[in-house]
Amino acid sequence: MIIVGVDGSRTGLDAAGWAATEAALRHVPLTVAHAVPKWVCEGTDGPYPEISRWMRGGAQSVLVSARDRALRERPGIVVETVLLPGDPRSALVKTSENAELLVVGSRGVGGVRGLLVGSVAYGVAAHAITDVVLVRARPSTPRGEIVVGVDGSPGGVRALDFAFAESELRSAKLHVVHAWAWPHPSGFEPADRGRAGDRSRELDELLAGHRERRPGVEVVAEIVHGHPIEVLREAAAGADLLVVGTHGRSQLAGMLMGSISQAMLHHAPCPLAVVRRNRA
Repeated sequence: MIIVGVDGSRTGLDAAGWAATEAALRHVPLTVAHAVPKWVCEGTDGPYPEISRWMRGGAQSVLVSARDRALRERPGIVVETVLLPGDPRSALVKTSENAELLVVGSRGVGGVRGLLVGSVAYGVAAHAITDVVLVRARPSTPRGEIVVGVDGSPGGVRALDFAFAESELRSAKLHVVHAWAWPHPSGFEPADRGRAGDRSRELDELLAGHRERRPGVEVVAEIVHGHPIEVLREAAAGADLLVVGTHGRSQLAGMLMGSISQAMLHHAPCPLAVVRRNRA
């Protein structure tokens, strides 16, 4: 099952369309979810029954619009809708615990001008147990390429697993990017041919098993000397999907996602998959 969180915004509808395509590719049902305050779901037992009815009606309209968008994108999929009580971040995280994927728009109706990712998108990306896709700037003409950032860490290996699977599902080329840089008074440490050679061999070894398991995936791998955020942003421009890993689970969002995955929430130029190091 794939779950997509919607809020009535354009980015929410785009997320529903993206999630519909993913559900069709994976041959799984899609659940469209929208969260409202808990008291709204209590109906006539709540403190404001007339307002509750009005808000439930609006919520159902949001769900129907998103369901219709999903079915226009992929008419053959199974779509269910669900109204969630409570804060949308915690409600979506809890509901998605057993899902294959949680999809949200990058910024919804509560987005703050100047911020590229909303509080709900950031919250679910930081705390969801399952893998999360933030949908923004879908390319008008997909170029059939998925970009993944790897660094040799366990989180990077999981991201690579995800990216290979997505490339196979979509018959897309996989662009594997490893960026390296160290602090230096002049900006970056000069590139070292010996180190670059070691990193190239390590990357080849990392990719070998994946290539054997999914021989149909066309892979282009490169090592770039530069800041990872800038390197990934440039590589992902116009891509169908950018995939990054996380550092595991923690009470602190920064420790959960790592500085690069956090930064890409704001700077990714295409839909972004944040892949968990370990799945429950």
